[in-house]
Amino acid sequence: MNLALSWTIGYRYWRARKANPFASFITLFAVSGILLGVAALIIVSSVMNGLEGQLKQRILGAVPQLTVHSEQHLGNWQDVANDLIDGKQILAMSPSVATQAMLQAPSSISAVQIYGIYPELEKDNVARLNRHFNGSLDSLEAGKYRIVIGAELARRLDVKPGDKIRVLSGDGVVYSPLGPVPSQRKFTVAGVFEMGSQVDASLAYVHHEDALRLMRKSPKEIKSLRLYLGDPFTASKLTPKVKAAFEASGDKVTTSDWRDSYGHLFSAVKMEKNMMSLMLSLIIAVAAFNIVSALVMMVVDKTTDVAVLKTQGLTTGSIMGIFMIQGSLNAVLGLVGGLVIGVLATLNINTLFSALGINVLGAGQRLPVQLEWGQLSLIVVGTLAITFLATVYPALRAASVQPATALRYE
Repeated sequence: MNLALSWTIGYRYWRARKANPFASFITLFAVSGILLGVAALIIVSSVMNGLEGQLKQRILGAVPQLTVHSEQHLGNWQDVANDLIDGKQILAMSPSVATQAMLQAPSSISAVQIYGIYPELEKDNVARLNRHFNGSLDSLEAGKYRIVIGAELARRLDVKPGDKIRVLSGDGVVYSPLGPVPSQRKFTVAGVFEMGSQVDASLAYVHHEDALRLMRKSPKEIKSLRLYLGDPFTASKLTPKVKAAFEASGDKVTTSDWRDSYGHLFSAVKMEKNMMSLMLSLIIAVAAFNIVSALVMMVVDKTTDVAVLKTQGLTTGSIMGIFMIQGSLNAVLGLVGGLVIGVLATLNINTLFSALGINVLGAGQRLPVQLEWGQLSLIVVGTLAITFLATVYPALRAASVQPATALRYE
């Protein structure tokens, strides 16, 4: 196969004015389809990535990402933490306890998940929450019975920092002649956080020792630890490593992670992202079929030229190369245009919407955008592969031309 000659002839055919106007229209339609498909795929994928990243920050930044449980007191957990924390996969580890409870205010009552923490040990998480916080988690002190709640929960209960609310826990139930009586204490609202997600309506923090007292347990008892991960999606991969580290220290533990409570939400987001990508990829597939149509018309128009080239000694591979190069050039043209438009539109989508007066998420809110270069590379490779395969059939048809038959009446 003479690649240089195939390139020269294919490039000349590609640049030449088409004798068949309909073939020219089909080619333009195919190039435009690839351009729009690639641009739309980049924009939508980037917005979906941004949505997933925002959910990861707002939800998984406030709930335990990986939790270790034990039936016995974990007295040497700090030694295990020093061995596990590497600053990349596992960022921090601290004691934690959780309980389902009811919060009762003068005007309302609501269910909530309460986490007992040591604020001084929650360095990374405190810094993350404080960006969305009215007050400070440092105000949680042992024995003071203070509580930090989400903004939506505060609105439902109609309370503000400084107000008193009653906390009733089912974990500290005692049985009396009148029946089971839940453990209850009055807490002072010390602050309100707002992550902009569903955790604002279902989450509260108290000091670790106060939570244990509420549950009628020893305040110095540590049977549960929460781990902060560099990437919460790696929780399942890190679980065996964490369990092995504790078992090596003589502690038998079990683990749970964020997927138990929020896995369905992220699975739905992932499925939606995949389905959107699939639907937009069909635009590129349809454009590839148009490339097939345009090249078949070109082969019909150039049947005589192909026959002459064959009589001059061009091989079957060289003839195929001419039309595959011509079709690939159309694909590359649409791909480059789609990349430029898609990347520029993605990086400036909020500015464009503001200029056009479009509010997708409501006034004052911006679309989350996260452009991933690995995903961009996959789009490029996939588009080139699909369009290259689309040129194979017309090229085979051109290579099957019989010179004697094609030149019989010339």
